[in-house]
Amino acid sequence: MDQIIKEFERDCRVRGMAERSINSYRTCLDAYQDYLAAREKGFLTANKDDLVGFIESLRLDRGLSITTVKRYLAALSSLCEYLVFKEQIQANYVRPVRSRYIRSYKETPEGRKLISVGEMTGLINSTLDIRDKAVIALLAKTGIRRNELVTLDMSDVDLIEMRIKLKPTAKRTNRTVFFDDEAAYLLRRWLKIREDMNKMGISALFLNAEGERLNRSGVYNLVVEAARRVGLHDHTSERLEDHFGPHCCRHWFCTHLFRAGMRREFIKELRGDSKKEAFDLYNHIDLKELKEAYLACIPQLGI
Repeated sequence: MDQIIKEFERDCRVRGMAERSINSYRTCLDAYQDYLAAREKGFLTANKDDLVGFIESLRLDRGLSITTVKRYLAALSSLCEYLVFKEQIQANYVRPVRSRYIRSYKETPEGRKLISVGEMTGLINSTLDIRDKAVIALLAKTGIRRNELVTLDMSDVDLIEMRIKLKPTAKRTNRTVFFDDEAAYLLRRWLKIREDMNKMGISALFLNAEGERLNRSGVYNLVVEAARRVGLHDHTSERLEDHFGPHCCRHWFCTHLFRAGMRREFIKELRGDSKKEAFDLYNHIDLKELKEAYLACIPQLGI
């Protein structure tokens, strides 16, 4: 089983999967391997009944949420697809199990939480820590992903032109995003504090309490805690629409730009969506025009 997982991880890297996703898969696969080993079984001989028992142990014994169980099943399904491709098993038995049991747990259709402009105003203005305010504002005003934010360096941010050059990733095409005066105001306030914190000369834009680069978990925790304080995040609920995390800021960004009348192709450009259609490949957008449209449509929060 260890050799199978190693070969699967190599296949994931060849296909361009991010290292953190591979590590997450490995954690899930190791847990299933341990479950099977305790019952003197292996992955190549496991079946639907084994997987149902594993789900039961995750839900009832360990008390994991449906969202977490979905991650386990995604990893297992991906491994099954690999083994089918390698002709080591006949079929992906995760699919029917996932279809039956994940659906049965849902009480209501899930949708990512969308908050109003007023609620975003309250979220940011009620956050006292300047770094946290700047992080949430930048997520909301740019729509960038959490990983894109934590990899930002000081040199990536142009406070004069109010734009950011993101690091290249497999998920993003356009790497230039903009921010407005409100985000710039908070960034400048944060940078004054950052000077005293940066004892190690770190290039990162955002630092943690130890003076090191703020990581993904740190961003998640600060956003969720800020949302919890103003009643936008309920950690006791399993419904996705009751949770507010960093990706909800991206959802807020796109939705409210669209409601403000921004053209779809401009929103796609700012999101950095991959260009899949022929029209997208030939539709070159002028950055000056894009910035003007952004500044005209991005909601103002009274920061």
